[in-house]
Amino acid sequence: MGLFDKLVGWLRLKKEVNVLCLGLDNSGKTTIINKLKPSNAQVQDIVPTIGFNIEKFKTSSLSFTVFDMSGQGRYRNLWEHYFKEGQAIIFVIDSADKLRMVVAKEELDNLLNHPDIKHRRIPILFFANKMDVRDALSSVKVSQLLCLENIKDKPWHICATDAIKGEGLQEGVDWLQDQIMQSNQNNENVSV
Repeated sequence: MGLFDKLVGWLRLKKEVNVLCLGLDNSGKTTIINKLKPSNAQVQDIVPTIGFNIEKFKTSSLSFTVFDMSGQGRYRNLWEHYFKEGQAIIFVIDSADKLRMVVAKEELDNLLNHPDIKHRRIPILFFANKMDVRDALSSVKVSQLLCLENIKDKPWHICATDAIKGEGLQEGVDWLQDQIMQSNQNNENVSV
């Protein structure tokens, strides 16, 4: 870790982190990102993302730049162009969309096996969204269907969320922040 990074740590300045927000279309990615922004920066009308959008929000110790990637089939091939820059991943699943759970698993498998992700210890936060919808799958069931227990080389966490109300989002962001801060400390210890 360089002197500037140590100085940033000592002064408790916010460290910037690039996060990829992935998932199938209509899973709630943009709504989640909107809820993570301060209330005065949130928009009222959410529209589907075409291509990608870049959004920013801050926590107590990190400044997040989030690449909100479109989940439409024709745009999913764009995801991989951002894998190298990503320092963390938020993967959003529509827990009420049982029919497309197989497609979500296929996209997750493609992500995990991509050369720019496969050998990196990048934290992945899963939001099992739309828990407010009747007959939505539990986060445990979503985890089983996506075979998350097979992810052994990356820290991951799953949260049940309702993006419209903002429920479950803070738990996930707190976990992600802890993982990033822990990773930065480990890198600092290695460099010294």
